[in-house]
Amino acid sequence: MQTQTTPAPGALDGITVLDLGGALGNYCGKLFADMGADVILIEPPGGTATRHQGPFIEGGVAPESSLRHQYENTNKRSVVLDLDDAQGQAAFLELVRHAHLVIENEAPGVMARRGLGFARLREVNPAITLTSITPFGQEGPYAEWLATDLTAMAMGGMLYLAGYPDTAPMVACGEQAVGAANLFAAVASLAAVSHAEQSGTGQHVDVSMQECVVMGLENAVQFYDLEGTIRKRNAGTQRLAGTGAFRCKDGYVYLMAGGIGSNRFWGVTTEWLVDEGLPGAEQFRDARWNDQTFLATDEAKRIFQDVFAPFALTRTKAELHAKGRERRIPIAPICDASDIAADPQRAHRSYFVDVESRSGQTLRMPGAPYQLSATPWRLRRPAPRLGEHTQEVLSHYGIAARAAADTRSTEA
Repeated sequence: MQTQTTPAPGALDGITVLDLGGALGNYCGKLFADMGADVILIEPPGGTATRHQGPFIEGGVAPESSLRHQYENTNKRSVVLDLDDAQGQAAFLELVRHAHLVIENEAPGVMARRGLGFARLREVNPAITLTSITPFGQEGPYAEWLATDLTAMAMGGMLYLAGYPDTAPMVACGEQAVGAANLFAAVASLAAVSHAEQSGTGQHVDVSMQECVVMGLENAVQFYDLEGTIRKRNAGTQRLAGTGAFRCKDGYVYLMAGGIGSNRFWGVTTEWLVDEGLPGAEQFRDARWNDQTFLATDEAKRIFQDVFAPFALTRTKAELHAKGRERRIPIAPICDASDIAADPQRAHRSYFVDVESRSGQTLRMPGAPYQLSATPWRLRRPAPRLGEHTQEVLSHYGIAARAAADTRSTEA
């Protein structure tokens, strides 16, 4: 007889989340859902915004085939409510009565004008946490402004540092500002929910996407304080001689042979290049190559480029990486999508997971970048069909079906 094992509990079992996050907040809801929380995706009759954003599954039919929607809404249940309608608002407030967290991304004031602002939610449930994710926060001179991910990247300063020194700024792949806002929102929300469980009092978590981007600037300000220089774009070019991206036989590698905190690598890098018989490598033993001021000069960068670049072109990423590991030199392959998909470390940790969408396609998507030994991340269900759980959820909480938007067409 085969023994059936009971799935391990999720770390957030028992937490109920109402996710109205849309394009700015659905990923925050996913982070809760994938850790075991009961996340109810509250969608307008036409569906949450991500259902209509490409790319789409080949041959699929919107709104079920958006890849972004499929990824950001795993493990959630979908309920259709018209929050601009009195009956939909009443049903939502009944759900709030049983929830721990509400995630929303409307412009400041919209929820309050519907009679669903934080003050009203607290009347229904004093322990409720409301997390609002907006481009610039709930108050201030920019609060009413509309913005995209690109706007936040630009006004948060990240765009200034992205790209090449001789070109206009370039935005990083993917919606990095949106991703940062969702991550910070999830952390702050979890802290607020934990506090509410202890105190019985909820709070309003106000997340500014622009400020989340500013957090990513890391040491840009310290560069000016410590070095008297303004950090600028350098992309893959050498910021200092021996530190930058170099083309190799099958792509690029990133080498860090010199600079703050890494001068200790200059000597071992030099000996490696000398042992390889590279013409001109012996000059790197001169004292001036341990001087950061000299490493920052165009002369030093040009000399290193002339010596190392021809050699790198004769080696693969794997070969250069292996040499770096052997010599304890920080050199890493710059992986493309195929490298990432085939990476044995990710395979060993079962990072990528397969999920069958509601429309029948098998999708491969990232799992979680963390592993909890007792309450692991678990993929329980794919993203829901629009309104798939409306009747189920409303009936569970004793809410009249008439309170919801007309879902007959969406549940067919």
